[in-house]
Amino acid sequence: MLENYSKPVQTALKKVKINVGDKISIKNGNELYEGLLMPRTELGDKDSIVVKLSSGYNIGVKYDKNMKITKLASKQDSKIELEKPKFDPKKPNVTIISTGGTIASKVEYKTGGVKAIENPQELLFNVPELKEIANIKFVKVLQKMSEDMDSIDWQDIAKAVVKELTLGNAVVITHGTDTMHYTAAALSFMLKDLHKPVIITGSQRSPDRGSSDAGMNLICAVHAALSDIGEVGVVMHGSTDDDYCNFNRGTRVRKMHSSRRDTFRTLGDTPIAQIYPDGKINILSSYRKKKDIKVSADTKFENKITLVKVYPGSDPDILNYYLKKGYKGIVIEGTGFGYVPTHARKSWIPTVKKISKKIPIVIVTQTLFGRVNSNVYEPLRILYHQTDAINGNDMLPEVALVKLGHILGHTKKLKEIKKLMTKNLVGEISERSTISD
Repeated sequence: MLENYSKPVQTALKKVKINVGDKISIKNGNELYEGLLMPRTELGDKDSIVVKLSSGYNIGVKYDKNMKITKLASKQDSKIELEKPKFDPKKPNVTIISTGGTIASKVEYKTGGVKAIENPQELLFNVPELKEIANIKFVKVLQKMSEDMDSIDWQDIAKAVVKELTLGNAVVITHGTDTMHYTAAALSFMLKDLHKPVIITGSQRSPDRGSSDAGMNLICAVHAALSDIGEVGVVMHGSTDDDYCNFNRGTRVRKMHSSRRDTFRTLGDTPIAQIYPDGKINILSSYRKKKDIKVSADTKFENKITLVKVYPGSDPDILNYYLKKGYKGIVIEGTGFGYVPTHARKSWIPTVKKISKKIPIVIVTQTLFGRVNSNVYEPLRILYHQTDAINGNDMLPEVALVKLGHILGHTKKLKEIKKLMTKNLVGEISERSTISD
């Protein structure tokens, strides 16, 4: 795996029996670097030695024949030996349901990227503190990046959750972060009579990176799973520091940044709680309390639904396209208070009027904060007076989409759909918007 390096670099590394994946040190004058030797990328400098530092970042060190390169440990020396944790009857039982994502990945030395771990129990190796909190059991349901998930995966996860809760175990789900909020919403609707914590967590950075958020997120998630908060929640970093995690309600949470560790935010509400690594829980808002009630998985779901964003010059004919393709429901992300082009060259009103008599059309706002309000300007009053569009209130677009799929899985009657879409079922609709909204 040294072949992409220049001949002088290859010779220097082979001389001290170094290969990709080995831990090395490079001393060049007064500068000292330590880390894992990585493969050279095809577009990189052939004379630069790529090292992954303990921080998780890669650097390139220009080769100099006078530098000292030392092998500190071989790749084989760091092979993980997994031990089955000892059961402690005095500790609670927590099942970690693994579905994939960054939290279930590690460095792939062939490419310099990350790959899925083969055994989810490696998480326990990376975060041994979990054994001090509870008896940990691992169940591998999926091994997917979250962008590859669909409603069938949500159904499988829901069934696995019910099985573990029925056994009396607390539940934590490890998940990729990109679509975690979709899964959180889906489980919120699918888990009927839920009065126990179901915690979803993940990481923005893989567990073998020094800056990884995986360890603290997992620890806080396990504490949350043992709390008396009987709801689905996303537990992730609450700030960029390693101080606390937020317990975000599953129907009010959204990923708001591509890389920050505190990417998950509760929108239009306050997080239910702050969870600290030492087990301290600071309650911030009301929640459904934990009760010993049997939970079931109601996984009926209609997949033929879609999310359409309004933008300047957008053509309403896209709605006809989805109708012709057999779609059963549409969520429209309107501008501002939930507007669609009304007095434009291509008004959306006639098309929405026609299609909303056949399939449900739900209107939400693309601003994310705030709610749909037809009492401010004329265009929205026209929309609701002339069409059968459904007011999505302050539901987040992704949550409205998942809710619509869930309801359509049970009924295709437009009146019943409208009644259920406008009813707060699991905290997806707020009674009022806060000042910060």
